[in-house]
Amino acid sequence: MKDMLQSPTRRQLLSMIGKTAGATAMYQAMTTLGFASESSFKQSMELSGAPAGASIIILGAGLAGLTAAYELRKAGYSVKVLEYQNRGGGRSWSVNGGESYTELGGETVTCDFEEGNYLNGGPWRLPSHHYAVMSYCKKFGVAMEPFIQDNSRAYLHRTNHFNGVPQRLGDVQSDVRGYVSELLSKAVNVGSLDRSVNTEDKEKLLEGLKGWGVLDKDYRYLRSHDTGIYRGFSVYPGGGLMPDAKPSKPIPLNSLLNSGMWADLSNFTIENHQPTMFQPVGGMGKIGDAFTRECRDMITLNAKVTKIEQDDTGVTVQYVDSNGGGNEAKTVRADWCICTIPLTILTQMDINVSAPMKQAMAAVPYDTSFKVGLEFKRRFWEEDEWIYGGVTYTDMPITQISYPSQNMFKDGTGVLLGGYGFGETSYKFNALTPQQRIDAALAYGKHIHPQYPKEFKAGTSVVWHRIPWTLGCYGIWSASSREQYYDTLCSIDNRIVLAGEHCSHIPAWQEGAILSGLDTANRLHKRAKAV
Repeated sequence: MKDMLQSPTRRQLLSMIGKTAGATAMYQAMTTLGFASESSFKQSMELSGAPAGASIIILGAGLAGLTAAYELRKAGYSVKVLEYQNRGGGRSWSVNGGESYTELGGETVTCDFEEGNYLNGGPWRLPSHHYAVMSYCKKFGVAMEPFIQDNSRAYLHRTNHFNGVPQRLGDVQSDVRGYVSELLSKAVNVGSLDRSVNTEDKEKLLEGLKGWGVLDKDYRYLRSHDTGIYRGFSVYPGGGLMPDAKPSKPIPLNSLLNSGMWADLSNFTIENHQPTMFQPVGGMGKIGDAFTRECRDMITLNAKVTKIEQDDTGVTVQYVDSNGGGNEAKTVRADWCICTIPLTILTQMDINVSAPMKQAMAAVPYDTSFKVGLEFKRRFWEEDEWIYGGVTYTDMPITQISYPSQNMFKDGTGVLLGGYGFGETSYKFNALTPQQRIDAALAYGKHIHPQYPKEFKAGTSVVWHRIPWTLGCYGIWSASSREQYYDTLCSIDNRIVLAGEHCSHIPAWQEGAILSGLDTANRLHKRAKAV
């Protein structure tokens, strides 16, 4: 208790604001104190004046590669893109009903969803301050709809607390806000903040805490009609002679602390989860489809790169048909090469770059991640529990359940993101067969939604360490590895330069990939004109 009554540090203050005031207040506070910044994208790139006859080969038709291809062709370059898969878009990928793919190890993953239902295997949401991806989506006609990240009707769940009964997110948020306000008011009243605030500020702070935390006249957070207005009622107001409203009972402070649920609240406060968020209508793959459509005549699909060789005048790339259409190697040569192949793959390939570049390539591991999509016969989360969008968090291995933000109130089937995790829990799901992943997600999820067994219809999954063209989800950087290797990884190595989310300060996000593609195109254009 003594530590809790000490004046908060700036970091502690940010944490407290984020966990109690919510996402918007947290973002504003971080911006004010200089901890957060928006995307650096300001306007479309207008490159021009490519050297006569200059050519560029781009390896990989993900968003980084296609962004560079789109902009460099406008500048006048002859551009060719080689893509391992039978589609463009890379990790901007939706698994739709009727589709299937083969993962590392030979297992076939099928998707038997009804037409129109899908699982976003990679990215699934777009922050509104990721200006570059929003700009290209508008330019290419990708329709958007809101993505609901924060929904107070969703749940926080702990297996060994509250008898395993999930708690409404809004209830926990209200109670945390109330208890923190009560504790802070005590700190003010006993003089613990005298060095931080003057007498006038103390009065304003106490008055603000009383309203913000819904405290009584003695600055206590107790059940009252006012708390019911914020956290809800056990009996809701009615009409006529219906029973009078009864406010719901707050969760005791010690129970909240012991459950560790406070930690989950931070999922709604990090900058990239700030409202308003969006998603493409029809799935995240629509973005990859749009980029592919704009660049289709430059792309060779089913092209597995086997060797990348550069000399003082250009780059020669060797590739074969990745679809099994013979082993005869083909070659393509260009003046320059932009390589967006994930480092997990690139470090296993024959490529003659400098020793520092090879060290940088090998210094970036990739995180692992899994997703399980579950289709149900009806949208019971809406019909039974009044949950429309949002995310439930749990300490079970599935980690979270996300409710669809599209097709609300629709009769018939709907798809939940029935599990999505990283790290240790992801390795466990990686070790399961496709069917076992579905079975596991159903077995865990029924503890939150008992309707699972009766309503389940079909399932599918993506485990990124078993996806042959990435062998991982996204590049992981630490402060020390960035300081030592990042500039080298992004530098132009004679005639070759790398791009992708791993070559950005926004790894794992499509914005990072696009910004990397833009920056790489710009720097390579300057280099080519200077030669």
